[in-house]
Parts: sequence; structure tokens; C-alpha cells
Amino acid sequence: MGLSPVVFNLINELSNVKPFEEKDGLLVVEAENFHFNTDNESPRKFLLHTYGEDLPMGNKNNHTETASGKAYLKALPDTRVTHDDKLIINENFFPIPGIGGMVSYKVKINNPGTYYVWVRAFSTGAEDNGLHVGVNGTWPKSGQRIQLCQGKHKWTWSSAQRVPENHCGDPQTITLTFDEAGEHIVSFSMREDGFELDKWILSKDKGYIPTN
Repeated sequence: MGLSPVVFNLINELSNVKPFEEKDGLLVVEAENFHFNTDNESPRKFLLHTYGEDLPMGNKNNHTETASGKAYLKALPDTRVTHDDKLIINENFFPIPGIGGMVSYKVKINNPGTYYVWVRAFSTGAEDNGLHVGVNGTWPKSGQRIQLCQGKHKWTWSSAQRVPENHCGDPQTITLTFDEAGEHIVSFSMREDGFELDKWILSKDKGYIPTN
């Protein structure tokens, strides 16, 4: 299936939305509080899992009780659970960012510069632990292939980028650069279906390590 990135003018579309505001080089956002959610004309979308409610698409894996805010997003449907399941590019695996399902957040940056991006995710195998992040409709190389290998079967923080010589990723290598102060759009797009996203962080401090 051949897909091309869908272009959205989210700065205008979200002009009346109150942004999440960075202060003192730090921004923490609950994933379920997105401002925009789309399947990107692909077969996958981030769907909301909320504590006490039926899970979408008959999904049986419920991690809401331990999620921050008792809710999270999951890339569904999830058809590639194990390495033996068929990999279908642009259906259950999206190597190019901005092609698969996408969630976006309007943010206000007071201190421009480069920020380390952290995601809190839940992975149960080898085929549900990849994601991309971009800014203002662009997908810089520094935000591609967020990878989660450690901390299986629990909510775990990662800022590692998968590279050919290290498939588990080099720690603290996922970054976004904001050249100017003001309002911006941060977007996450699928790399692998089944990815569960609970919370994300921007930090200017490379030494900052999230703990919860």
C-alpha cells in the first residue's frame, strides 16, 4: 500500500486551542489530551483507552490502571504482535514518519532551542515499540524511530533512537529543535501498530531523567 504524508495546517486549525506551555525548559503532557487525532488516510489510528470503559476494537490488554491519568493511546488495530506475524509496510509498519496514524499537540515554547523528547510507553513484545515525533509538520531525523526495548510489561520511559548498529537505540538521542519562541505543533506518528503512549516530555536538560 503506497501512502504519502497528509499535509495539515494545524497552526491555523488549532488557533483557538489553548497550548500546553513549556516553563523553565520543561513540558509534561498526558498523551490522551491531544488536540488533533487522525488516521492520516491509513488503516491505523491512535485510539483512547480509559479506565473503567470498554476497550476499543475488542482489545484485551488493559493497562489503564497503572497509566498516568488512568488513560492512554494505542495504535490500532494491532495485527503484528510477534515477529512471525506478517509485516505489511504502510499498514502495520510505517518506516516513514507522517504516514501512519498521528496525534498532535499545540505547545507554547518560551525558551527556544533543542529539547530532548521522552515518551512513556508500554511494550509487551518486539513489534509494538516504535514511534516517530515531529514538529510543525516536519519530521527531522532526530525525531525518527523512537525505540523502547527495556522495561517490558510495564510503563517505561524512553528517549532512545533506533540505529542500524543498535536496534534498541542510543539513550537520550531523540530531540526536537524550536528555533523561535511561540506556538508550535508537536506530532507523534506510528512506526509500529500496537504502540501504547501514556505521556510525553520535552526537556532542555540532557541530564533530566523522568521517574514516573
